[in-house]
Amino acid sequence: MVTKEIRRAVLAVLLLLPACGEDQRVEAPDPQELTREAIGHYCNMIVEDHPGPKGQIFLTDRAEPIWFSSVRDTVAFTRLPEEAKNIAAIYVNDMGRASWAAPEAGTWIDARAAWYVIGSGRRGGMGAPETVPFSERPAAEAFIAEHGGTVVAFADIPADAVLGEVPDSDDSGVSHEQHDSPAHRHAAGHDKGHARHDTQEAHQ
Repeated sequence: MVTKEIRRAVLAVLLLLPACGEDQRVEAPDPQELTREAIGHYCNMIVEDHPGPKGQIFLTDRAEPIWFSSVRDTVAFTRLPEEAKNIAAIYVNDMGRASWAAPEAGTWIDARAAWYVIGSGRRGGMGAPETVPFSERPAAEAFIAEHGGTVVAFADIPADAVLGEVPDSDDSGVSHEQHDSPAHRHAAGHDKGHARHDTQEAHQ
């Protein structure tokens, strides 16, 4: 028979659990500034050598960030099922304060709190249509007035804006190669899914 003393002891432990969880909560790491050692996760190239906004993602089990040569690739990482989900922080350049040619130090912002312009005429570091981040919505709307596009929040970025097929060249005809790009991974996974479905139908 459970006594009142045991019930009180169990209740006391349960009340202490939330407090213990709060004590163990880890703060998000601060963004790091680019160096020549930062290599793009998908392109395997020096991130600093590419124009446009960049991204960095911290995981809970590693001290160094994962670098991305474009924001498109940064967001794609969070959408691909095979990538790590223990994300501690995501940072992107605020293009309301940074230059397109080479975003300056000190322009990193929380990606999940930013506004994004999709469908504009600007291309990111790897030549793909870019998902352009801003800390303030008015700055995003001013960008749209010049380059076109639509403003969305991080959670509302459509999958095809970051996982859609990437053109082989930009409007100037310059070719851009994306080694192991998120779009290629997504397309490969999609094709495999269709192949499995077709095989199952053939055996029925």
